[in-house]
Amino acid sequence: MDLNTPTKYLGYFLGLLFVSVTFNILWQQLPHKKSDPPLVFHWFPFVGNAISYGTDPFNFYKECQRKHGDIFTFILFGKKMTVYLGLAGNEFILNGKLQDLNAEEIYGPLTIPVFGSDVVYDCPNAKLMEQKKFVKFGLTQKALKAHVPLIEKETLDYLKTAPAFKGPSGTVDISAAMSEITIFTASRSLQGAEVRKKLTAEFAELYHDLDLGFRPINFLMPWAPLPQNRRRDAANAKMGAIYKDIISRRRNNSNGKGVGTIMEEDDMISHLMGCVYKNGQAIPDMEIAHMMITMLMAGQHSSSSSSAWIMLRLASQPDMVEELYHEQVQNLGYNGSQPLQHSDIDKLPLLQNVVKETLRVHSSIHSLMRKVKNPMPVPNSDYVITADKVLVASPIVMHLSEEHFPNAMVWDPHRWDSRVEVETEEDMVDYGYGVMSKGTRSAYLPFGAGRHRCIGEKFAYVNLVTIISTIVRHMKLGTLDGKSTVPPTDYTSLFSRPAQPAVIRWERRSGKAS
Repeated sequence: MDLNTPTKYLGYFLGLLFVSVTFNILWQQLPHKKSDPPLVFHWFPFVGNAISYGTDPFNFYKECQRKHGDIFTFILFGKKMTVYLGLAGNEFILNGKLQDLNAEEIYGPLTIPVFGSDVVYDCPNAKLMEQKKFVKFGLTQKALKAHVPLIEKETLDYLKTAPAFKGPSGTVDISAAMSEITIFTASRSLQGAEVRKKLTAEFAELYHDLDLGFRPINFLMPWAPLPQNRRRDAANAKMGAIYKDIISRRRNNSNGKGVGTIMEEDDMISHLMGCVYKNGQAIPDMEIAHMMITMLMAGQHSSSSSSAWIMLRLASQPDMVEELYHEQVQNLGYNGSQPLQHSDIDKLPLLQNVVKETLRVHSSIHSLMRKVKNPMPVPNSDYVITADKVLVASPIVMHLSEEHFPNAMVWDPHRWDSRVEVETEEDMVDYGYGVMSKGTRSAYLPFGAGRHRCIGEKFAYVNLVTIISTIVRHMKLGTLDGKSTVPPTDYTSLFSRPAQPAVIRWERRSGKAS
C-alpha cells in the first residue's frame, strides 16, 4: 500500500470540506425572499448551528434575538428550525391549528419506542384527547387530596432507608436521590400500591433501559441500531408484559384479588380497565399498559430535574430552608409530628413560590417544536413560514426576560409574593379532555401551552410541594463549600438538568419543632 494514500485521501476530504463551506457561506450571502425569516449564520452545511444550539440553547436564542429579532431560522442537522419568541410566538405556535402544525411528526419517532404503540403521538389527535380525558381520573381534586399522604410516606420512607441518608448528617447526590423519590411518589400515588411494589431492582433496571431512549441521538436518529436502542425496545416489551399481567390477573378475579398481589385499589389501572372510547371500544390491555408506561416516564424527567434544582437552590440558601420550616410551624402549627394534608398547601405560600420560581429559572424543556404542514403567514409581518420548516417556541426566553421578570436571572421566590398569574375566560378552551387554560397569553409557561399543555401540571405541583415540605421538616441543607452557588445547566440531555456532580450536605433536625 502506498504510504501517501492516507494523506492523499485526507487532502481530498479537506478540499471537499473547504469547497462545501465556501459555497455554504456564499449561498447565505445571496438575497433571500422577503417572506423568509432571517437565517442565522453557520459555517458548515447540514450541521448548521447544532453545536451552538446544543451547548447552550438559551444563550443561543438570546444572541439570535439580539441580531435578528423575535423570528429567525437556524439549521439543525439539515432541518430548518424557525424560532418565534415572545407572547406572540407562543400564541402562533402553541395554539396553532391542527391542520397547520403537527407535534406527532416531531416527537413520535422519539417517544413511540419508549411509550409504546397506539398512545400519545402514535395515534390520531382525537384519540389522544380521549386518552388524556381518561387519565384525568388521577388528577381530580379528590384524587390530589388522597395523593398527599401517599407522597409524604414515600418521601419519609426514603429519608429513613436510603443509604445516602444514613446517620445524622452526610452528603447526597441530589439528582440521583430526587430521581428515585419522584418515581416512587408518582408510581405510588398515580399507579397504585401494586405497581409501587414492583419498583424493585429489576423494574428499576427496565426503567433505566427505557430512559436510554430519551437521548439527543434518538431525537435525531431514533432508528439507529445502537445497543442502547435494543435495550430500550426490550425494556418496553418487558415492562408492558408486567402491566398486562397485572391487568389480566385483575380481569380474572372479580373480587379484585390476584394471587400474590396487593388488594386492588381504586387506582389508575382499574379505572382505565373500565374506560370506553367514543366509538364503543374498551381500551385494549396493551394500550392500558402503554398508557401506564407513558405516565411513569413522561413526567419523571421533568419532576426529578425540577425537584433536584429546588434542593440545590435551597442548599445554596440555608436561610430560605429555615424560612420554609418556620412557615410550617407558624401557619400549620407543626410541632414535629403532624402529617401533611392537601388543605395545608394553600397555607404555605412561600413553599409554593419556591416551586414556581424554580420552574421559572430552571425550565425542564427549553424548546417546544411543531412541524409546519401548510404555509403560515405571520400576523403583522411579511414572513410566511413554509412547510419545509419546524416551528420552535421557547418559553424559557420569556421566563428569563427582564421585560417580564425584573432581575430575571436572580432566583428570588419572594418575587411571587405580590405577583399573580391571572387566567381569564378568554384563555379557557376545551380541546377534548376538559376545560383548561390554553396559557399562551402568559409569560410563565413551565408546563407548555395549547392543546399539548401538560395535563399533569396540578399533580406536579402537589408532588413537588409535598416532597419538599417533607424534606424541609426533617432536614437542614447546605452546599459542600458553604457558598451560594448552584451547578450550571446540562443541556446534553433532552431535559435541562443540573450538571453533574450535584452534591449537597444534609443534617437531620432533632427534637420538637420550634
